[in-house]
Amino acid sequence: MKARSPIQGAYDQWSATYDTQINPTRDLDALALKSLLPDTAGKTIIEIGCGTGKNTLWLAPRCARLVALDFSTGMLRVASEKVRQPHVHFVQADIRSPFPLIKGLGDVVMINLVLEHIEKLTPVLEHAAAQMAPGAVLIISEYHPDRLITGRGARIERDGEEPIWVGSYRHPLAEFESAIESAGLKIEDRREWFEHQLPEPPPSGDTRPLLITYKSFQKAKG
Repeated sequence: MKARSPIQGAYDQWSATYDTQINPTRDLDALALKSLLPDTAGKTIIEIGCGTGKNTLWLAPRCARLVALDFSTGMLRVASEKVRQPHVHFVQADIRSPFPLIKGLGDVVMINLVLEHIEKLTPVLEHAAAQMAPGAVLIISEYHPDRLITGRGARIERDGEEPIWVGSYRHPLAEFESAIESAGLKIEDRREWFEHQLPEPPPSGDTRPLLITYKSFQKAKG
């Protein structure tokens, strides 16, 4: 049996309050997803990093099948209680290893707020690409590396106590893009997302981008 990682344990702990705490990163990710998602009617979505079902609930009525992955037992427990549609399947998985799914299953493969916690990006992107059906799209939404320069990143806020910082790796944008290309994918869209795009922006006044998103397709063979 594999030992549990500190990051996994942190997210298990966070699952109890993740949905109720103020979290601009979570909320901006949901906004970005709604902007980037193509028409998925009748299609299969693979959601990597489903967490508490923060996006799963919105995605479920928009597809024929939804496979939602996360490595946190606590997060999956909350998500499975929230989203009970029969076409939605929750799978616990460590995405640093090949996914426990049929290859070529997904018409849309999504990675949300996960890669910050991954040391080596290329294997994960290769595993994700293996899940893409012909003509599928990969959507990545991640914490912007410019925020990690100053020691920011995922953290668990606690009333009256210091927050718990979840372990993060800073990957420059060039590293993201190299990993995407190495996985045999072509970037069609790259966007930076800012706090001021939220309906109710936080009062931090931070003008740096909060998220980076990529939309990629398989390279044409020839």
